[in-house]
Amino acid sequence: MSLTAAVLLAALVCYLTKLSGYLVPSHHLEHPLVARIAATMTVGLLAALVAANTFVTGRAIVVDARLGSLAVAAVALALRLPFIVVVILGAAAAALLRHLGIG
Repeated sequence: MSLTAAVLLAALVCYLTKLSGYLVPSHHLEHPLVARIAATMTVGLLAALVAANTFVTGRAIVVDARLGSLAVAAVALALRLPFIVVVILGAAAAALLRHLGIG
């Protein structure tokens, strides 16, 4: 299978998956358990993405400047700083740690 065919097939599968959501009866979607699962799944997926991007390089688990950057950003978020400040502080922490030879 060529790359173009694989991309087109993946796009079709994604489209059909999205389209199938419209076929689910609304009373199923309004159930409290479904709403609770949908809300917590978003947080879980985001947490998994952050963890994978923080600790994994290739096929190895590493601890480097990204962990320090994440810690600084978490503290900034806990202090309820504006998001742009959180991003800048995280980037500055990573740059400083890399300059110091960590990561």
